[in-house]
Amino acid sequence: MRKDALPGMTTEHPVQFTQPTINASRYRAYSVSWNLTQQCNLFCAHCYMSAFSHADTSGEFSTRECYRVMDGIAEINPDVFLILTGGEPLIRKDIFDLSAYGTDKGFTVVLGTNGVLLREKEAKAMRRSGIQGASISLDSTDAKKHDEFRKLPHAFRDAVRATQILKAEGLDFSIHMSVMPWNVSEIPAMIDLARALGARVLNFFFLVQTGRGAELADIQPAQYEEMLTYLAKAQGVGHDQGEGRRGSVFDQPEDPWTVPAGRSGELILRAKCAPHFRRIIYQLDPESVLLKNYAQGSCPAGKYYCRISPNGDVTPCPYMPVAAGNLRQQSFAEIWRSAPALNDLRDPKLGGRCGECEFSEICGGCRCRAYATYGDYLAEDPACGYQPGAYGGRRITLPQEQTFGLEVTMTLAWSAEARERLRRLPSFARGMVARSVERYAAEQGIAMITPEIMRIVREQAETRLGRRFNFSEFSRETPALKQGDA
Repeated sequence: MRKDALPGMTTEHPVQFTQPTINASRYRAYSVSWNLTQQCNLFCAHCYMSAFSHADTSGEFSTRECYRVMDGIAEINPDVFLILTGGEPLIRKDIFDLSAYGTDKGFTVVLGTNGVLLREKEAKAMRRSGIQGASISLDSTDAKKHDEFRKLPHAFRDAVRATQILKAEGLDFSIHMSVMPWNVSEIPAMIDLARALGARVLNFFFLVQTGRGAELADIQPAQYEEMLTYLAKAQGVGHDQGEGRRGSVFDQPEDPWTVPAGRSGELILRAKCAPHFRRIIYQLDPESVLLKNYAQGSCPAGKYYCRISPNGDVTPCPYMPVAAGNLRQQSFAEIWRSAPALNDLRDPKLGGRCGECEFSEICGGCRCRAYATYGDYLAEDPACGYQPGAYGGRRITLPQEQTFGLEVTMTLAWSAEARERLRRLPSFARGMVARSVERYAAEQGIAMITPEIMRIVREQAETRLGRRFNFSEFSRETPALKQGDA
């Protein structure tokens, strides 16, 4: 669907719709990112929000309106993973009231912040209000370069201090790095820094040229291939032994792209806004656990994830300025179940190479980058250099054991303790885990699922696939880690 075909379908002019629901029951909002304000103390060169310090706040939602929106989100998913961000969310005086309300509803609430305003007082308030983790942005290991990119002196120092404050308060955090031509060579050093700071996750966000980022250059497809291959190998993909999955020394260690994978340690590395990472992983190791993915393509935008803008527009992703509806005019549930823009992404008729590609179901391309480049969110992803046909045109799919977002179906009896343990898992993973456990039980002639059966299946998975595939990680997984799946 082209932008020029629906000129009113932008965040400035939300479209009204009457189109009937398409496959809505198959999709659930597991994660929602909420830009609570356009105000920000930084003026970052790549900001998709074009946020700045004196942004107009007259159209932002009041505290009570935010409560109403959260009530609506709970209708779709009472266990939603809610990311409160901005702009800079700590500018909002009611941020901790909002997080407390979401926590009381049963949401997992995390904060997306640049860290500059975060002090001990804010960290303690985060804990009291139920916020379970935060993401901190660092775009360079060089303080001067980071500060210049973020347009604020000492922004690097303050972001690092924020990680130390969070760690002292016992709050987990992830680090987000936006990757561009000027900092792409710093990825190995950023892995070292994130590990030294104690981050649970390091998310590499690939540029989508929207907002102020429309003026920036992206890396070339060949660089994507090189960097994504490096990130896969840094997590052990392509090694035969389980120990290799956790790290080994590559050839030519002086090459910055072949540094020892062991530097990642237990740090989780994720490539965001680059769904073709799955294709590269598959080419290295078709059985890699890193292929774990949502059904119908690895990008969950519009299918299992969405964004709310400061004025109440619901968009499939922060990087796609296409409004599915506005929360002052419709409920969250109504928009989620019926919006054409969301349904287009749920049953996509992809164009160009993405439509012909064998990997369309485990990749599907970045719809936001297609929109930013061509004005068509169903066009091919220009960041991918793969030419379809190397696998004979056969559509490549994943087994259910590696598919997030499946509905929980129980065909066997589950003890109360086992049901409770399943409930404690992130909602996006419950269906996948339940099917794995029931398959094992059926093969063994077991009629009742107990925590002991779940433990056995978990241990077998660890033995077969290595330490990184660990059902127990789901049960104790921190929000900072789960935020990497948004």
